[in-house]
Amino acid sequence: MNFMLTIDGQPVSTGAMLDVINPADETIVAKCPQGNREIVDAAVAAARRAFPQWSAAPDAERVAKLLEIADLIQNHSKELAELITLEQGKPQSGPGANQELKGAAAWTRATASLTLPEQIIQDDAAGKILVRRKPVGVVGSITPWNWPLLIAVWHIMPALRVGCTVVIKPSPFTPLSTLRLIELMSKVLPPGVINAVTGGPEVGAHLTTHPNVDKIVFTGSITTGKQIMRGGAATLKRMTLELGGNDAGIILPGTRIEPLLEKLFWSCFVNAGQTCAALKRLYVHADQYEEVVRNFADYCATIPVGNGMDPKHLIGPLTNRMQFEKVAGYVEDAQARGARIVLGGRKPPGPGFFYPLTIIADATHDMLVVTEEQFGPALPIVKYTTVDEAIAYANALEVGLGGSVWGNDPQVAAELAGRLECGTAWVNQHGALHPLAPFGGVKCSGIGVEFGVDGLKEYTTAQVISIAR
Repeated sequence: MNFMLTIDGQPVSTGAMLDVINPADETIVAKCPQGNREIVDAAVAAARRAFPQWSAAPDAERVAKLLEIADLIQNHSKELAELITLEQGKPQSGPGANQELKGAAAWTRATASLTLPEQIIQDDAAGKILVRRKPVGVVGSITPWNWPLLIAVWHIMPALRVGCTVVIKPSPFTPLSTLRLIELMSKVLPPGVINAVTGGPEVGAHLTTHPNVDKIVFTGSITTGKQIMRGGAATLKRMTLELGGNDAGIILPGTRIEPLLEKLFWSCFVNAGQTCAALKRLYVHADQYEEVVRNFADYCATIPVGNGMDPKHLIGPLTNRMQFEKVAGYVEDAQARGARIVLGGRKPPGPGFFYPLTIIADATHDMLVVTEEQFGPALPIVKYTTVDEAIAYANALEVGLGGSVWGNDPQVAAELAGRLECGTAWVNQHGALHPLAPFGGVKCSGIGVEFGVDGLKEYTTAQVISIAR
């Protein structure tokens, strides 16, 4: 299959080509065009030309288009899910590529259902004041490699819903599923409403600093998010930034662990741990520590890891060599500082970026695997003696995307979860998202929120109409 960029409703290629690598065997899946500054300029110009007509379209028309796109996603789900497995690695089974496609269709439909009606502030003999939400303009979207198609949907659909036009740049590690999605969308949307470019940091920097881009939505690292903020300052661009997590989970003293093992596993290791809102450091009371470590390691040892195209595998490889080496380095650092590797910790023989499910006991806050977001299938388990100590540990880092508290009494756990410094606090689960509930971080985990009415507003500006009578 040939993969092309989409600009102004037309397929576009370039002289340079990019190899897309299958992380399961390190072979080349496909080649796609490599974008450049001129390609970005053309895409932004197309989005700017399309904006007046699209933003003025009747609300019902935009709703109908989103529902049509949701049907396209559903009807092409097998093809798109296979592309995700081949370029990103997540399995066809379990909460993997097919689940990503189900989520993409569901989020599109949920976004279509949202409305931003006028708000009347005053309506009396003196006058009338109302507030309208207007689309911000051209949106530049930069998506990561961990959930390439689902996060593209999270960025694109609310923008289209309110009348914005979009230029999206997927990660160079995983461009294929996004390029195919945009190709499909371009068949039902007016030319220029949705455009796709590719490229590395230089292309991304040009998009985020482009004077004709009104808003940037970015999901990725804290370091890159700060660079984007600096780049957008010259034109005071609107920003939605969903950045790193390193989420903490706290198991309360005396918690019955066996009923929670499956939930706990997927909270930590969905997508081989490559999820911003995954549980990445687990705090367990000293009285129960060895029991939890042993039981959880035993459970993890039963989960099959391998090539995601084989339906028996539930966990796939890391997406690229860079991430594999990062995770391996963090585990080696923990071992050097006295940690016990209870499970995993060594790469299996053969090709691919497979790292085994790894449980790290006796983890402490001087280890990189605790203080840095490892973004892989290696879980440090930290011992605590009081709940106040555990909460202080959980809140000690510069990040605050999510956190969770696990216990026998959900009400008690919920009260303690409210003390966590994070955008979402879960009880007896972690990472569960809802398309109508706002999602975002505090501290260095980001700015703004996604999903629901609050997320929809991020793609608009407020205009007050004040009428004297």
